[in-house]
Amino acid sequence: MTTTTLAVLVPLLPFLGAAAGLLLGRTAPGYVRPLAVLPTLVAAVLAVVVAARQGGGPAIDAATRLTPTGSVPIDLALHLDGFAVLVAVLVGLVATCVQIYSTGYLRDDPRYPSYAALVSLFTAAMLLVVYSGDLMVLMVGWEIMGICSYFLVGHYWETPEARAASLKAFLVTKLGDVPFLIGLFALAADTGTFRITGILGAVANGGLDHPTVIALLLLAGVAGKSAQFPLHTWLPDAMAGPTPVSALIHAATMVAAGIYFVARLLPVFAESGAALVVLAVMAAVTMIGSGLAALAQDDIKRVLAYSTIGQLGYMSGALAVGDRGAAVFHLLSHGAFKAVLFLAAGVVIHAAGTNSLAAMSRMGGLAKRIPDAYWTMTVALLALAAIPPFAGFFSKEAVLVAAEHTALGDRHVAPAAAGWTVLVAGLLAAVLTAAYATRLWLLAFRGRGAEVPDHGRQPVAMTAVLWVLAIPTIAFGLTVGVITDWFDGHSLTPTVTTAVLSTGVALVGGLVTYAAWRHTMALAARIPVGAVVAHPDAEPALVEAEAMTHHTAGYGDTPGAPDPADPGRLLLGPLHRHAATGFHLDALYTKLFVRPVQAAASLVRFLDREVVDTYVRGSGTGARLLGTAVRRAQTGNVQTYLSALLAGSLVLAIAAVVFATVNAGS
Repeated sequence: MTTTTLAVLVPLLPFLGAAAGLLLGRTAPGYVRPLAVLPTLVAAVLAVVVAARQGGGPAIDAATRLTPTGSVPIDLALHLDGFAVLVAVLVGLVATCVQIYSTGYLRDDPRYPSYAALVSLFTAAMLLVVYSGDLMVLMVGWEIMGICSYFLVGHYWETPEARAASLKAFLVTKLGDVPFLIGLFALAADTGTFRITGILGAVANGGLDHPTVIALLLLAGVAGKSAQFPLHTWLPDAMAGPTPVSALIHAATMVAAGIYFVARLLPVFAESGAALVVLAVMAAVTMIGSGLAALAQDDIKRVLAYSTIGQLGYMSGALAVGDRGAAVFHLLSHGAFKAVLFLAAGVVIHAAGTNSLAAMSRMGGLAKRIPDAYWTMTVALLALAAIPPFAGFFSKEAVLVAAEHTALGDRHVAPAAAGWTVLVAGLLAAVLTAAYATRLWLLAFRGRGAEVPDHGRQPVAMTAVLWVLAIPTIAFGLTVGVITDWFDGHSLTPTVTTAVLSTGVALVGGLVTYAAWRHTMALAARIPVGAVVAHPDAEPALVEAEAMTHHTAGYGDTPGAPDPADPGRLLLGPLHRHAATGFHLDALYTKLFVRPVQAAASLVRFLDREVVDTYVRGSGTGARLLGTAVRRAQTGNVQTYLSALLAGSLVLAIAAVVFATVNAGS
């Protein structure tokens, strides 16, 4: 088969698997798991073949036009460059692991058939986005992912949290999609095409008349889909969905789509220095804010959610300084270790026997119980903290090196202000990343929570994929000198300056967090059982934690009680309560948008019911009364009719006489 034929099959196979799964889910349940796993697995293998054939050489383009669509044509087009084929391999790998993992995680779920079909459809939509060479076709995959996320996040629809989270994810991302679609139309109007190659050619020839407006409109959609400030608030709440879905969304689909889109059309954004500065500021706020928020979360999945937001901020920062190679490199690296983190968190939750015990303050005795999750999560957290030689170190270094070159004027794609913004924020975020990664590891595996019931050995389908994904987590960064052909020949090698700086600040963040944990552990050990007292040497944050805890010797026997040995409270101090709520952005949006909309809806409802309905009811009542009056006049008595006729005639005659008299007198 030709490379383009294989590329067509890559998104088509999961789509067919989804359709077959939906059709046969009830009538032939025995086929559900094979239909979930095999098409995705074959698609992943074909994606590897396509990547090998493309080989980092010139882009492969193919297109066909099914029907005329007006002045700006829409083509079914493929655009296979190095970035596309590598991202497709990541999507196929993670999606296959998620499908295999789900066979164990949701083995007793009655809605597994629809879940598996939606995951396959989700995968097909992301692969369509990755391979598409036409923006309108890309938009189809973009929107299918939005509706799939709505159903998958709301999989546990019996719980109000899942229902609210799915609706919030859908509405917030759609809020960004509206200006995004307008930006696509404006871009097509300027360049005369939706084809990516045509757009890039027009930009190279100076054919873009409104670069800043178009770039900012497109960034709104990217902020929503890739959970960047200020449209990031849906992602932590989306943790109400099944953990494998979280792994898929965070590692390979949905949130990666926005970053990938900007990477594909980076020359469009590079035409506007103002847009790049806006992107840099957005990335900086996202990186630092999400790091602080992650340091204050107790739910393990919410920590990972804020971690994803921050790592996406690094990718946005790389794009803001005009380096799409560094952005996609970090996207690939992050996809591997973040999938490990979420799937390992799922093993932790599965070992606890319930999704409600994801609170790290209640964990204890898990390191020996689930060694596969313990070791793979440890490796993934080291990669997240960018400790060499793990993959996260090399990819994060690529981002910081790009920012450094831009800040120092060695690269002129973006303004120096964007470079300095990303570089400083990236180093600060590195401290926070190492801090919350260390805190997660300490609380989850070295915490003093009550030991959860032992539910036996975890399914092999869940633990095996952790080791599969651990391989690129460990080794992908070591290929930095080999994969340059797939990244436009751009070097991704770290420099001494940024390597020393970022590794140093990461070690500082980890060691300070460990010291804070040891300190709070010592203080917690001196608190008498059941006492709620403040020690003279206790920090205010720890006093607050003690007052909220009412703990027993088990540290976690009280539902919802925070661990008094939480270093996050000590490190953040008074900032902790603000960071724990995501700096009250949801409350702010409620006041600025939700309540005014609800008030306007109440006004419309009042006007509809009390004004419009009153007129409608009044017209009906008037017609009914008139009909009643006329009906009463119809007695059926001929004498009454003659009497009325004579009386009427008499009245008309008198009126005529009076009228004639008045006219004669005048």
